[in-house]
Formats: sequence, structure tokens, C-alpha cells
Amino acid sequence: MKDLVNNSDFKVIMAEPNIKLAPNAVTVLEKRYLKKNERGEVMETPEDLFLRVAGNIAQGDKIYNPEKDTTPINDQFYRIMTNLDFMPNSPTLMNAGRKLQQLSACFVLPVDDSMEGIFESVKNTAIVHKSGGGTGFSFSRLRPKNDYVSSTYGLSSGPVSFMKAFDSATDAVNQGGFRRGANMGIMRVDHPDIMEFIDAKKDEKILNNFNISVAVTDKFMNALEKNGKYDLINPRNKEIAGQFNAREVFDKIVSNAWENGEPGIIFLDEINRYNQTPHIGEIESTNPCGEQPLLPYEACNLGSINLGNMINEGVIDYDKLKETIWTAVHFLDNVVDMSKFPLEAITKMVKDNRKIGLGVMGFADMLIRLNIPYNAEEAIKTAEEVMGFIQKESHKASVEIAKVRGTFPNFKGSVYDRPGSEKPRNATTTTIAPTGSISIIANCSGGIEPLFAICYWRNVLDGEKLVEVNSYFKEIAKKEGFYSEKLMEKIAEHGTISDMPEIPEYIRRLFVTAHDISPEWHVRMQAAFQKHIDNAVSKTVNFSKKATKEEVAKVYWLAYKTGCKGVTVYRDGSRLGQVLSTGATDKTKNAVDHLLKIKKKRPKMLTGKTIQMRTGCGILYITINQDEEGVFELFNTMGKAGGCAASQSEAIGRLVSLCWRSGIDPKEIVHQLIGISCHKQYGFGKDKILSCADAVAKAIKLFLEPGERGMVKATKQCGACPECGSSMEYEEGCVKCRSCGYSECG
Repeated sequence: MKDLVNNSDFKVIMAEPNIKLAPNAVTVLEKRYLKKNERGEVMETPEDLFLRVAGNIAQGDKIYNPEKDTTPINDQFYRIMTNLDFMPNSPTLMNAGRKLQQLSACFVLPVDDSMEGIFESVKNTAIVHKSGGGTGFSFSRLRPKNDYVSSTYGLSSGPVSFMKAFDSATDAVNQGGFRRGANMGIMRVDHPDIMEFIDAKKDEKILNNFNISVAVTDKFMNALEKNGKYDLINPRNKEIAGQFNAREVFDKIVSNAWENGEPGIIFLDEINRYNQTPHIGEIESTNPCGEQPLLPYEACNLGSINLGNMINEGVIDYDKLKETIWTAVHFLDNVVDMSKFPLEAITKMVKDNRKIGLGVMGFADMLIRLNIPYNAEEAIKTAEEVMGFIQKESHKASVEIAKVRGTFPNFKGSVYDRPGSEKPRNATTTTIAPTGSISIIANCSGGIEPLFAICYWRNVLDGEKLVEVNSYFKEIAKKEGFYSEKLMEKIAEHGTISDMPEIPEYIRRLFVTAHDISPEWHVRMQAAFQKHIDNAVSKTVNFSKKATKEEVAKVYWLAYKTGCKGVTVYRDGSRLGQVLSTGATDKTKNAVDHLLKIKKKRPKMLTGKTIQMRTGCGILYITINQDEEGVFELFNTMGKAGGCAASQSEAIGRLVSLCWRSGIDPKEIVHQLIGISCHKQYGFGKDKILSCADAVAKAIKLFLEPGERGMVKATKQCGACPECGSSMEYEEGCVKCRSCGYSECG
């Protein structure tokens, strides 16, 4: 690296590569990242993968010096990955050195106010999703519902109606077998259709491939503070189209977010205050997880440093951290050049601004190794110091690279184009992105989140479950003499150690989990990192199931006042896809004996409900009837007659009915069916239906949730993993499974 950045003070301080991968890391690599042949057989080792990625990205140096020997650069890139000190985002690990060579995770596409512009964007969305990327859009440019359309002398159907076209296009594209497309839909709070947009996802049958967020302005927040009204602006002619009461709009946002986590909020003016290239355009949207505000046709080029590996003898090793930062910036700048983008317009915009987003993972691990509780003032101070260091050094590295390669082409007119300012290679250098799968590969905590769980259950072969224990907790527990398998199982069942007197108090204080920490601490931590981030932060603010709407509103205000660029909230138990329990599901005792009982006779009349579920095979109508003791029988009817799906669904209904009439706990039925996956899935995120069996399980759960007999307990996880059936976690604005490594955001 010395020859590129011309920094003679650098010395190689990282150890020789010695890949030590946890079992879950091996699992996720084999399932998602390693090359496979046509029969699905793995054709490379993890070492081969890192060699492939390092070698490919190092070739970026030859663009600027064709005669250069890139072997030393290759070695540096290989070392920071195999030491688990740094990981690029998932598309880079998957595709670098392979035919696709598409290395970016997500993109923002414009949606212009014309039929041609709208459907050009729909087409581009399909192309991006086919390449494996997610997409963000602002629908704020589209004229409101019932507005005049001169070309047809008719009336507009409004932005929300056109969002359905994007949703359908996403449904139609399967992204190379890795995951379906994720979308972020954004609308300005001053758009006349904002109320319809806020309620858009209350209808569970539409927009299942979208996350949605409201772009809040300073004018709106000022009106809210004064309990006043604010102007609505028609985007077609920029004229005032009426007024809304700010409190009513805000309360609707809060109520919906409290109910199911959406819409989120982004603070649009705060984002554009830090727009590094305002002469190119205004930022109006973000990527699907919200951490990367982007101009139209820009893309994410992301990677994360494992902070848990930056501790040496109880203190932060700033020498190692500095070396890792500089190597990572070099790596990510090469990614911009080595990626094959799906559209020419994206290629031009990405290379003109050369934005990169170096972030972190393993922050909770770092705090534990420093003996600092997550919800302590010292943790906030550590966050600011560490991220401030990364920001400063990443900018320095970018400036040094620019001395060799030149500044980004859109430099003139940017915020850096002023007398005495240093000239960077990249318009931005830092982002805190979801680390999903890559934090599992690196065997560290996700992003800047606290620990989600200290112990959890992992599914292995033949339905057997094993307790996975946080490595730092296990080490301390053994050292302090209170470790036992029985205690670890108890913790996995309980979900927290905060009220376990058998564990020393200082350890309970150190090993706090996401749900032990108040929402205010989550926001304060996000704000601490945001102070030193060019782009934004992906983080989840966790609420207990009992949290009130007023508490959600308070967090939104705190996020705004502390300089966050957006906020994502998640109230425990608020999403349909949640699973049965934080720990091991109680197995039905002696299931065979239950089935051998004389089953209950069916009364002549039963009462129940019919629930409509959309599946990849069509609409499934699920009728659940109950008697005075609880659920009794279930009937499935497909929206279209005949076919394998219809017969299989009927069979599931008959077997479920037999089980219930024979005394099987309905919770066990849900546990057995939820998460079963097939090739025809429907929807995205919390609304995804993985198969007809999965739809039946979720319908049963929905039926039981209001409090009827046999109620399924809502918990802290967010659905069953479609691959292994284990519980999923909702953090960093994303959903992931620590058991097998499945992630919806990479």
C-alpha cells in the first residue's frame, strides 16, 4: 500500500493469515458465497474465496498502472479478510472474480412524473434486481391522486398506485437464487398524498416487497413543535395544494410504526445538509435499509471493520485500526472500478462521485473486551472516539489515493472545492450498514448494535437443538466458575441475564442485550456514531411489547434533535412473522400417544374465521374453526381449483385438523410448519410467505393472537428462518438468522 498512498510511516502489523471460522461462518459461506457447479456442489474452499476476491479487487490497481505488480496489494486484501478484521459487503464476496462481477448491494433510481419515466424506472428496477441489487426510490415527484393529466385529459391515479407496479416487477424477478429484491419507497411529508402513503402497508396484500419511509422536513418538524399546520406542495407545478395539521400526520406515522414498524422516518433536510455534491442534485432517497442516502443512479460500495479484533491487552489498538482503515479504503476504491454495474447511467454516476462506505461491526464485542456496558456514558464516549478516528483516517487515506489517481470527477462544485481544502478521491468514505451475513462470517456482533442474545438455540440435524453461547460470555463464565450447560440453556430460554442472581452483578451489567437497553440509549448511540459518518447509520431502536405510542414519538424527537439522519423502530411482538419463543420450543409430550387417542367428534356447528393469505401459488383461503375448548379444525382452499398446490394444501388442513382433534398444542403446529420454504415464495421481509405451509402457520398465529384459547406467545425474534427454521433477529434495520447465516440484507 505504501507505493499507492506514499505514506512511509506504515508498517505491516497484522499477523500472517490463519483462517479460524466458526461453524456458522462455514455454513453461511457454503450456502451463499462459495462457487458451486451445476449440481449445486461446492467447488471452492473459504480460502479460495478470499483469494479470489483479493486477487480480483487488487487488479483495480492495474487500471492506473498496467505494469504494476499487484501481489503485495493482493496479500494485504487477503490478510484483512482472512484475519476477520474487515469484510466487504455480500455482493463483493459473492461476485468478485466471477462472471457477474456486480459488487454493489443497492441502488437508487429516479421516478419521473410521466408514464414513460415511471415505466422506464420499472424496467430498470427489474434489471437491477436481476443483478442481485436492491433499490430505493422517491415517489415524491409524481403528481398526486386525482391531479390533472394533460396528455389524456384525465386524472392521475397517484404515486401509491404506481408503487404497486414496482412491487409486481420485484415479484417477477428472482435474484440468482440468493434473495428477492428489496425496495425502499420514500415520499416527502409535504406531498398531497402523504396520508395515503403512510397507510399504504396497512393492507397486507400489497407492497410486500417494500420498506417505506416518510421524508420529514425541518418545516414540518417546526410546525409540529408549534402544534401548527404546514403547506402541501403539488410536485407537478410546485404550487401550494393545501395544508395538513402536523400533529395529525405525525400521530399517524407514530401509530403505524408502533403497530408494525412502518413507515420509518428520514430527516431529509439533515441528509442534504451533508450532501457532498449538491451541484449534481438533491438527495431524495436512500437504499432499502436507510443507511445510504444516494443521488439518483448512485450505488452502495460498502465494507465493515470488525472492531472486536481491534483490542490488544485491554485497550484499543489504534495502530492496527489505522492500518486496517487505510487498506479498506484502498480496497473499496478499487471496488468502484472493478464492478460491472447493471446500467450505464449507474456506471457514470458511481464513477463520477466514487462514494464508498466504510463501516464497522463488532462494536458490542469491543465494549465487552473493554469492560464497558453498552448503556453507559463511557460507551457513548468510546463510540465517538473510535468513529471519529475512522472518519479522520479514512479521509486521509482517500486524499492520499487522490494524489496518485486524481479526485472524483464531480469534485468541482462539491463541498470540498474551496481554498485550502484537501482533495479526496471519494465524495464519501463512511457508512454504518447492516452487516447481516458478514458479521456471522467474522463471528462478531452486528454493526453497532448491542448483543441480541447471550445464548440462543441453534437447529442441527434431525430436529436436534444445541445452545450457542457468546464466546466472550462463555470465557468469563468459565473463568468466574459459574458456567454450566444447564445455566446456558436457562439463559437461552429466558432471553436475558439481567434478573439472574446466580450471575455476578457486574457481569449482568456488562452483558446487556438489545431488550435490556432503553430506547433512549439506542438513539444516543446512533447519534454518537452519526457525528462522524459521511452517510448515515443503519440501526434498530428496540421497544418492549408494552411500549406506548408516546414513547415511540419521544424517540423520533430525540433522533431529530440529536442529528440522526433517520430512525427505525421495532416494538417487540408487532410483526406477524414472529416466532414462538426466545428459547427452545416446548416439545409436545409423547406426540404418538396423543395421536392414538380417540379423537374428538365434530359437533354439527362450529364458529371460526377465514383468513386470506397470498402465496407464490396463488391466494390461499384458510378457515379455522373452534369449539368451547379452543381450535378444532382447519380447511384450506386455493383461489384456483385443482393442481398440486391445492391438493397439498387440502392435505395440510386435514392433518392439522386431526392433530387438533387429538389434543396437539396449536403452538406445536405453528412451530412445525412455519419457515418451510419452497421455490415459489411471495413478498419480502416481515410479510414474506415462504410456502403454502408457511402461510398456514402464519394464519394460525394470526387467528390466535387476539387472545383466544391456545394463544401463541409473541416474542423477541422476527420470524422463522426459511432455511433452517430457527428464530430470526430484527436488528440494523434488517432480518437475519444466527443459526445458519441466512440474511435478507447481506
